[in-house]
Amino acid sequence: MRGNAQGLTKRQLLSATTVTRSRELRRNAGEPEHRLWRALREALPGLKFRRQVPMGPYHADFCSHAARLIVEIDGDDHAAKPERDEARTRFLKHEGYAVIRFANADVMTNLDGVVAVIGARVADKQKGRP
Repeated sequence: MRGNAQGLTKRQLLSATTVTRSRELRRNAGEPEHRLWRALREALPGLKFRRQVPMGPYHADFCSHAARLIVEIDGDDHAAKPERDEARTRFLKHEGYAVIRFANADVMTNLDGVVAVIGARVADKQKGRP
């Protein structure tokens, strides 16, 4: 059976405000997120990524459910609050996802390298490596 005891999926259990927030985040994405989104679709077309996916109290920047992989793009404000990112990463790992983090600057200056790291992580996961 798909979903919970009532047949509702996680998506159907989300509040309307969560869905609205996800849409807002996608619409107002920064240039690093736009660039990575295009690059992932071109470089890894067989791997489906979703943007701004609600995960508990958080929204994952990019998520591949099939690969159980989350890619986070961190802006300058993330350096000021590392404990918040650590808590977020712990939560996402507890949900069964590997998390890769990149700084905005990495995406803007080394997009090919970022995509290569993501591709390598996906390949490792497909081979059964953590």
